Amino acid sequence: MAKTVTVVITDDIDGSADAQMLTFAYQGQQFEIDLAEKNQAAFLAALTPYIDAARVVPAGRRPRGAREARRSRGSFSVDRAAVRAWAGKQGIQVAGRGRIRADVLERYAAAHER
Repeated sequence: MAKTVTVVITDDIDGSADAQMLTFAYQGQQFEIDLAEKNQAAFLAALTPYIDAARVVPAGRRPRGAREARRSRGSFSVDRAAVRAWAGKQGIQVAGRGRIRADVLERYAAAHER
C-alpha cells in the first residue's frame, strides 16, 4: 500500500498556508518564524529602515553587548514541551506550537529556580 504524506507549513502569525521559514537575530539570539508571503513582506517592510541604518557584523563575530543583553533578560535554555505542560497545569493558556510568551517563561523559571 502506498501512502502520500503532505506537509503544509503554516504562517505562525495568521495560520495561512504556504509559509516559509525565516531566520533572524536580535540581541545575539537567533529566531525562526514561518511566514507566508504577505507577512514576510510586512516583516521586511517593518525592518527595512533599521537594516538600512545598521552596520553588517562580520561572520564569526558576536555583536557588541549581546552577552550582556542576554544576561539582563535572564535568558535561559528550557524544554519548551515542559514549559507547555507546566503552563497547562497552572491554567495558563499556551499555544501548542510557536513562541512561548516571555511572561510564561519567566513564571516557569521562577517556579523552577534551584
